[in-house]
Amino acid sequence: MRITRAVLDEATAKGLIAKEQNVALWAFLVEREQETPTFKPAHILYYLGGMIAIGAMTLFMTLGWERFGGTGLLLISACYCVIALAMTELLLGRRQLALPAGITAALAVVMIPLAVYGAQHALGFWSAEGSTRWAYRDYHTRIDWRWVLMEFATLVAGIVAIWRYRLPFLVMPIAVTLWYMSMDLTPFLFGGDAMDFFSDRGKLVSTSFGLAMTVIAFWVDVRSRQPKDFAFWLYIFGVLTFWGGLTSMDSNSEFGKFLYFCINLLLIAIGAALSRRVFAVFGALGVALYLGHLSHTVFRDSMLFPVALTAIGLAVIGAGVLWQRREAAIGAWLRSYLPPSVRELVEHRASH
Repeated sequence: MRITRAVLDEATAKGLIAKEQNVALWAFLVEREQETPTFKPAHILYYLGGMIAIGAMTLFMTLGWERFGGTGLLLISACYCVIALAMTELLLGRRQLALPAGITAALAVVMIPLAVYGAQHALGFWSAEGSTRWAYRDYHTRIDWRWVLMEFATLVAGIVAIWRYRLPFLVMPIAVTLWYMSMDLTPFLFGGDAMDFFSDRGKLVSTSFGLAMTVIAFWVDVRSRQPKDFAFWLYIFGVLTFWGGLTSMDSNSEFGKFLYFCINLLLIAIGAALSRRVFAVFGALGVALYLGHLSHTVFRDSMLFPVALTAIGLAVIGAGVLWQRREAAIGAWLRSYLPPSVRELVEHRASH
């Protein structure tokens, strides 16, 4: 049963709780609901609006902005930061809207690399030739160790923002920045020319970083006892980068592709054990890709494969029905293999 304001009012009318307790309890429930990273209609609008605003000044910035020069870019980004922080304070202070406040705070954080880039430009860090070949929009598509100072400043700003506001969504720009930094530091630390995201080395770095981020997310999940889910975005980005890097790797052997299939099955099992849907979603996508490979390559001329695949699909649906009926028992069996502290955490989350 979902607790609504009408239910609390009814309980107050029957004398079960006092009016003051009604107000305090409802405020607590509203705050918890805002902190939970679900995708209700209002939340979708929050995320969509935030991503549009963030993308406008990062991913989709055109070369025309370079005409403002380094000082102009620095001032513009500073104004954006001030406005975003003012909105964050307003949303948190007066209206207690944690989710949109987290998005506006993240907007302030993602303006830091532009501010640093503007300062570097003003100080002559980028040569005239370099400023033509390397614009700020290349920050998200080209790998170069000179971006590291921008990334370090963004990390510091993100950590300060989390310390100040304690908002889980702020973990997202930190995770993205760490991924950028791992890619940019690789050619600097290990030598070689600048690579791109789609090179073999870039795929390997992305996969390794995603695995490390997922492990960190699990550590945060186990150690954190707060109602706010700080591990949510770490899991999302960690699994995304791990699965994306793994999927983009080109395996020339069928054994390698079968191993990829097994890893995705393992992701689905991990998602069931930890009650984290992100593992199951990407694991299911990986399984579908492997079956598509079998259909178009291995069994290309087989007339029985589509029939067998249909049977497999129906069997999976049946397994889903069985899972839904016995979800509690299956989940308990999977969690029985987890350490007691982790099992307690997962069971607590699954009950909410």
